[in-house]
Amino acid sequence: MNGELDNQRPAQEQPALKDGIMSREMTASDTPSRRRKGRRLGLIAMGMAAFVILTIGAVAASIRYVPLPSASFPQSTQILDAGGNVIASLQGGVNRRTVALRDLSPWLIKATLAAEDRRFYEHSGVDLRGLLRAAWVDVRHMSKEQGASTLTQQLARNLYLSHERTWKRKLMEAWYAAKLEQAYSKDEILEMYLNQIYYGHGVYGAEAAARLYFGKPAKELTLAESAMLAGIPKGPRYYSPHLRLDQAKSRQRKILKAMSETGFITREQERAAAREELRIMPLPKDKGQTAPYFVDYVRKLAAEYVQLDEQLLNEGGLQIVTTLDSRMQQAAEEAVANQLPTDGELQAALVAIDPATGFIKAMVGGRDYGRNQFNRAFATTRQPGSAFKPIVYATALADPTFTPVTRFRSAPTTFYYDDNRKIYRPSNFNDRYFNGDIGLRQAIKSSDNIYAVNTIMQVGPEKVIDTARRLGITSKLDAVPSLALGTFPVSPFEMASAFTAFAGGGARTEPVAIQRILDRNGRVLYEAHPRREQVLSPALAYVMSNLMKSVFDTGGTAHRVSRMITRPVAGKSGTTSSDAWFVGYTPELVASVWVGYDRGRAITSTEAHRAAPIFAEFAEKALASVPARDFPVPEGVVSVYVDPSTGQLASDKCPEKVLETFLAGTEPTDTCTVHGEPEKDAGPGEGPSSWWRKVRRWWRL
Repeated sequence: MNGELDNQRPAQEQPALKDGIMSREMTASDTPSRRRKGRRLGLIAMGMAAFVILTIGAVAASIRYVPLPSASFPQSTQILDAGGNVIASLQGGVNRRTVALRDLSPWLIKATLAAEDRRFYEHSGVDLRGLLRAAWVDVRHMSKEQGASTLTQQLARNLYLSHERTWKRKLMEAWYAAKLEQAYSKDEILEMYLNQIYYGHGVYGAEAAARLYFGKPAKELTLAESAMLAGIPKGPRYYSPHLRLDQAKSRQRKILKAMSETGFITREQERAAAREELRIMPLPKDKGQTAPYFVDYVRKLAAEYVQLDEQLLNEGGLQIVTTLDSRMQQAAEEAVANQLPTDGELQAALVAIDPATGFIKAMVGGRDYGRNQFNRAFATTRQPGSAFKPIVYATALADPTFTPVTRFRSAPTTFYYDDNRKIYRPSNFNDRYFNGDIGLRQAIKSSDNIYAVNTIMQVGPEKVIDTARRLGITSKLDAVPSLALGTFPVSPFEMASAFTAFAGGGARTEPVAIQRILDRNGRVLYEAHPRREQVLSPALAYVMSNLMKSVFDTGGTAHRVSRMITRPVAGKSGTTSSDAWFVGYTPELVASVWVGYDRGRAITSTEAHRAAPIFAEFAEKALASVPARDFPVPEGVVSVYVDPSTGQLASDKCPEKVLETFLAGTEPTDTCTVHGEPEKDAGPGEGPSSWWRKVRRWWRL
């Protein structure tokens, strides 16, 4: 029965029992699988934990041991004139002046901290509370708009990273921020930040920004000014007081409130600063660069002196102190502009040098730098013409046989040279000759070419070249008779340099454009020590100056500008078919002026007379504050009255007497007899035609 009863159980109970047996069997068999799965999960968890630990360790190790990449703040190099005024900034797109934290207003520091990072002195580069808050906002809005970067992170981003909004950049920013906090103190980081941050209008750093917006150093900023300045970096285009003053004021008030909330200022200070009327400086107008041709020359020299590439020169924060006198530079530019026609292509160049120091005081390389940057002051393709003659005459006067009263015939002449195998037939301008004998003063005054060639034939062109080299002329010169007429190209710069020896008592100092170069920390990288050499005797230099003063006398080549000049001046003009020159000087200043066309175009007779007026106008303006003085007379110079028609000592019978200057010992000793014997008391046997007078004359020879 029992068996039958068992066999007669409902059919549905069988599977249940079977399922129960099967369930127990499955549970028992599945236990190892679950254990294996658990072990795998445990291993994965352990691996992930290890990975996290290793990652954290690696990051920590990199923060500790991996050095920061080199970073520097591009800082504009400034070129200063001799008075310390900025004449150019080599920015490379950057206008920045780095200063120490102590040279910034305390109000600006507090305003910046209140605006950008109130917990700056509490965190270690990354503000975790701020970061978590920003991340939560980003997740909620599915964006990356929330910043929460600390001041250190902003510095890290500006130094090493791009400004793209990605999580990778954010992580790298945090890493660099930690490295900065490890490498620098808080004050050093704050100083770097305030010198690096962008304030709009091409200006970086608080110092440059303070000068741009308020016209003062950052150290002198008031609370109200500091709060406005601190608000600009958040959006330079939106909060610039030059562009949107209302928004800038609104931002300023928010920062003042933040400063009050953090305890940096009192409520009373907040309200007073908010009411303060600020004097915002107007944006500087682009007036064109000062002395642009000179600046280009200085840049070239500076790169050679301190061996810097273009980027480091532009952005290294150097101070290049030059020799330029801005007042004289303005006078030079005005003289060129006033004396050249307003239309046309006629060009000009001017170089002015102080003969005592060699300092280049002014330089004009052309009439319009914006149109053409070629500096004609250094053009070595222009013939100086008769302006070269003083070098010939200085060479000749060094020989005692040649004096200011040495006479040559002014008439068409054929010269033979190279062992009589070659001939040279010079001519005077417009074929004008005296057709008689003239002396050196008349030859200089009228720029007689025949006299000059006679002189070089007597002294030798090789000696003239030697003198030119000692005077600083390096251009190619050939030992031929035409050298006397300036047929070999010489630059205006070389001519000015050469004439400094005449103005400087025979001593020539190497031309100097840069006095010194300082790095951003004030360390001297270069300092000029120009070589000074006595290339002519003081007496010879004075005699030449005295002779060259004649060009301003009646009949002289520069007589027409004599009314423009109120001080003793010497100089020499020069004219070729395509070039007009005037190189003139006073004891204080030498100026070389060239006028002509760039492409070999001939100049007209009117254009040929424009160089001297440029010199005259410049010299008068440049030296307006300098008392007029004559060239000092050195030892070894004597002056005697001579008859200009004979070159002999003038007698009381001579209708004309000229005071002529000589090197001592070369003055004439014979008295003019053309106009009758001089009146004197005759001694025994000494009548007007006595043999004793003839013997005495012979003895003097």
